[in-house]
Amino acid sequence: MLRSLSRVFSYVQAERNLKSAVLRSLWSAASVCSDFYLKPTMETKLYKPPQEVRGMTSLNKEAFTQTITVPALRVPNGVLNKVVKSLKKATIQRPGVPRVVQDEEGSSDFRLVLLDPHRISSLSSFSEGEAEALRSFSVVQELRHYELQLTYHNLKSDEVLEAVLPPGQDVPSGFSRVGHIAHFNLRDHQLPYKNLIGQVIIDKNPGVTCVVNKTNMIDTTYRYFKMEVMAGEENMVAKIKENGVTYEFDFSSVYWNSRLSTEHQRVVQLVKRGDTVFDVFAGVGPFAVPAARSGANVLANDLNPESHKWLQHNCKLNKVEKKVRTFNLDGRAFIQGPVKQELPVLLKGKAKVHIVMNLPALALDFLDAFRGLLPQELSCDENLPTVHCYSFSKDDDPDTDVVKRASCSLGFPLKDKCSVHFVRNVAPNKDMLCVSFTIPKEVLFSGDLRKDR
Repeated sequence: MLRSLSRVFSYVQAERNLKSAVLRSLWSAASVCSDFYLKPTMETKLYKPPQEVRGMTSLNKEAFTQTITVPALRVPNGVLNKVVKSLKKATIQRPGVPRVVQDEEGSSDFRLVLLDPHRISSLSSFSEGEAEALRSFSVVQELRHYELQLTYHNLKSDEVLEAVLPPGQDVPSGFSRVGHIAHFNLRDHQLPYKNLIGQVIIDKNPGVTCVVNKTNMIDTTYRYFKMEVMAGEENMVAKIKENGVTYEFDFSSVYWNSRLSTEHQRVVQLVKRGDTVFDVFAGVGPFAVPAARSGANVLANDLNPESHKWLQHNCKLNKVEKKVRTFNLDGRAFIQGPVKQELPVLLKGKAKVHIVMNLPALALDFLDAFRGLLPQELSCDENLPTVHCYSFSKDDDPDTDVVKRASCSLGFPLKDKCSVHFVRNVAPNKDMLCVSFTIPKEVLFSGDLRKDR
């Protein structure tokens, strides 16, 4: 009995000793970290702009300078690279701000690794893997406070613009880039800040030397819009590369949309060597030039004299001028002229014929030009031309809408005889689509359907 009581007493005493040891350990750890917890809490937002920049319309870069507090770790030089690599997701990521700085205590044996205050606010913020790495490299797990000066050059463009524009107003977050030109569609409330916005975009986007704002809707006749220079040089001649093809053009007098590069490539990939392509609204050549480079014979047309000039220039630039015949005609005149003249011979061959009609605002209206285009005696069932016609639609069922409108203009039902490809959403409830179909022989060779225009 006494032996049993002795064992129980020993067990209780051992448990008390263990609890005391744990408490001493926790107290010791708290003492080590007490320097951090007694100091003010880290900034939850890395940059809070000074109030004086609000409403600024002429850019004053010095006004954005501010000193903030960020967490840091003191790391021995011998393990510095390993620690930085292990804490890759936890270190500060800010344009022009180094992740490693000199030790504040002046020791040449240590450096301070700056941490992201959004990611690290206390020692418990480190992931299990990060904490284990710090232990394995014998880094003292004590967060320090580092006074970091942020200047205009360390800020992102949206941070600058958000600080300047009145609270609650939309910040211009996206733009189209065409070579060295950045193109905006500013809203009315953003116009007073247009020059500042332009300068910020130039500063924060290497290679951008001109920023413009669209001032009206696209001209449906010549397919370009008027613009004003917000900042930078007034050089509107852009040079770009799309799908391996180089283009040059005056962006202020022709139509170009960089967001259509995937669509250009999709259609050109349908064209085989020896095929013939009629590009009714060719612009500066984004369909015509790569089609010619792939070995097709191309007849390209555009009503805009400037587009026609740059189309010819781009053919020479890409060394396909012998494969492309260019025209400066109205789309309907091109179909009822060069297309009509070339088709009889082409229909007798085996190579395919593609007709591209990329004028989405109006192209469907030009389909009636194919009615009775060729004499009845040339009628055939094989190798009829394939049309790729683009259109916008605001309908709830855009596919059905474009097929219905194409059928109406063509004078022939295309349902179940065509395919519709979604290209892109150009605005809320407004889609751009491409309807592709083989021109029915009942349309192409029917004298009854002919309409002289």
